[in-house]
Amino acid sequence: MSEKKLSILFIEDDLVETMKINRTLKKLGVNHEIQEAKNGEEALILLKSNDNLPDIILLDLNMPKVNGLEFLKILKQDEKLKYLPTIVLTTSNNHKDILECYKIGIAGYILKPLSFDAYINKLDKLLAYWSLNELIKV
Repeated sequence: MSEKKLSILFIEDDLVETMKINRTLKKLGVNHEIQEAKNGEEALILLKSNDNLPDIILLDLNMPKVNGLEFLKILKQDEKLKYLPTIVLTTSNNHKDILECYKIGIAGYILKPLSFDAYINKLDKLLAYWSLNELIKV
């Protein structure tokens, strides 16, 4: 079964995490297109100045300037951007954060595992799932 190529916006301030996702995509042998933003503010500028929106957003919560929760609230108020499936990819297993994210309208909440193999496994399943979905372009 062939999976479609995804356009992903990866919002993460940690350089190690950015390197990790790129290594993971390479190891999985997938050719998804990835755009990177270091915080919510940078991501919003990118999204609003871009006609070619991503298929999905992978979002860290703990970031400077505009953090993940602030970014989500702004995103979901935008008529064009609110439909973008946003998956939180974070180390925070704080129940209050999880609940708040789902209230705002995220598509998923995934905890970053400590081991690289477990990370690859989670990302493989996540990307396989979203590449099978019928995604909309607004």
